[in-house]
Amino acid sequence: MSLHKDYILRIAENGTRIDRRKADEFRQIEIEENPIEKAEGSARVKIGKTDVIVGVKLDVGEPFPDKPDEGVLMTGAELSPLASPDFESGPPREEAIEIARVIDRTIRESGCIDTKKLCIKEKEKVWMVYVDIQMINHDGNLIDASAIAALVALLNAKFPEYDGERVNGEKKTNKSLPVKHKPVAVTFSKIGKNLFVDPCLSEEEAAGARITISTKDDGNVCAIQKGGGEPLTLEEIEKAVEMSIQKGKEIRKLIK
Repeated sequence: MSLHKDYILRIAENGTRIDRRKADEFRQIEIEENPIEKAEGSARVKIGKTDVIVGVKLDVGEPFPDKPDEGVLMTGAELSPLASPDFESGPPREEAIEIARVIDRTIRESGCIDTKKLCIKEKEKVWMVYVDIQMINHDGNLIDASAIAALVALLNAKFPEYDGERVNGEKKTNKSLPVKHKPVAVTFSKIGKNLFVDPCLSEEEAAGARITISTKDDGNVCAIQKGGGEPLTLEEIEKAVEMSIQKGKEIRKLIK
């Protein structure tokens, strides 16, 4: 059961958090590489009690007409009822669609993957990269956990055997995906007048606004996503950008 919203709002006025973390402090991050043997690449990431697993599958298909010499990225997310009693079976929820879009945009806009190197034959055959996100346990900040897991899964992915006609998903080669950059998403909740990084579930429920900022290795911003009904000032956005750059550097040090 989440802690009472009024209590969280009251202590937030003094910059205090329910778990006594600093405003810019993440919970403990744990990364497990390749927990799914059948996937071309996979990763499981825990941020505190939040637990996410991502699998990457590779297949061959047709390119999009407007990008005939580039591979295709497809990202999907599923909020399983096992992860939270608030999640129900059925079509993708709005939250799942948002998570998938933020992760997709983070990967795509950062140029994380050199998609031109995924082209097999222009206008006819390219590699398709499928990123599937599954939530195991929800205790806040699913976006950041999903982004880290997606990046680690992509870094660990190996191409399956392909003879020009058929993909043999049972056998992997030693060839890695052409990953050029390591984008990292960092999420903040605005509670009262303060911004808190890596909000837990109770903080998310008390927050008036949320902002996720994804940065590349060089510190450049590649994606921003705003949520919640309250506005953010330019000063708050600038503060979030500055903090996200620093936290992005710290998180990359955890990724091999």
